[in-house]
Amino acid sequence: MNTMKPFASVSLDLDNQWSYMKTHGDREWETFPSYFPVFIPYVLDILERLHLSITFFVVGQDAALEKNKDLLALLSKHGHEIGNHSFHHEPWLHLYSKDQIAEEIHRAEEQLTQTIGLKPVGFRGPGFSWSADLLDVLAENKYLYDASLLPTYIGPFARLYFFWTSDLSNEEKNQRKALYGNFKDGLKPVKPYVWKLHSGSRMLEIPVTTIPILKLPFHLSYLLYLSRFSSGLMSLYLKMAIVLCQITRTEPSFLLHPLDLLGGDQVPQLAFFPGMDLTSTQKVKLFEKVLQELAAHFTLVNMSAHARAVLERSNIREIAFS
Repeated sequence: MNTMKPFASVSLDLDNQWSYMKTHGDREWETFPSYFPVFIPYVLDILERLHLSITFFVVGQDAALEKNKDLLALLSKHGHEIGNHSFHHEPWLHLYSKDQIAEEIHRAEEQLTQTIGLKPVGFRGPGFSWSADLLDVLAENKYLYDASLLPTYIGPFARLYFFWTSDLSNEEKNQRKALYGNFKDGLKPVKPYVWKLHSGSRMLEIPVTTIPILKLPFHLSYLLYLSRFSSGLMSLYLKMAIVLCQITRTEPSFLLHPLDLLGGDQVPQLAFFPGMDLTSTQKVKLFEKVLQELAAHFTLVNMSAHARAVLERSNIREIAFS
């Protein structure tokens, strides 16, 4: 790889089949149905072909289930970083007390450490949920970085669409009322920065990158959506995102989800999610095209490599938590 190119980190939120069903309000989630036997060997093969090492944010509940342990261990054996994605994967994590958040972090951390043999150094909240208490807990537990924020103005519109297509009760919708963030999240920086917390601690934030200035998402789920209308439009949108990252000297953090790669042919139970009428072959073809475009302009790394590179710089922005 050309080390003269700026970094771009790549991560995948390893949300399992049950966690999608839980967020959607399907009662069958409680049996913890899993697509890991299909997805993990499948994604490892794709990443190996691309010679790419990324960060997988793993849910503690999955690591606690014996049926998943060997599969999850394959991730680190293949050179990928494992991050903490909470224990119960509840996108209303920001509503928890500090003690409840600490329990979520610690339980997931314990299970992940047992499975991979290393303590996670990074965290991402489910559904981009975060709070001051969460950042304090991460700092107290010596995490290297948080990656929970999505700085965009359109989160509330995504939430409205999700509610419209779900069968959630009013109580469940109220519980999920901050899913995908709020309009104020669009005011937050796109580049990595350091939070100066009330406790006096500091925590590095690496947001999921949105297009600089415009604050529109361009992670793979959005690119897949655009490709449904026009592959040319999708390519133009991605090129615009890359150009604006270059102009503003933004090193992107690029986000993936399992359903960006799994097609409806592989997980028909999740047909209610957008894009599941596409086949896995169609999705992988687009994924490889997007990653090749990113790799032409950036050195692709995992999240912890990106975090350490940022922290070595003297000009990193600091923001006091208000």
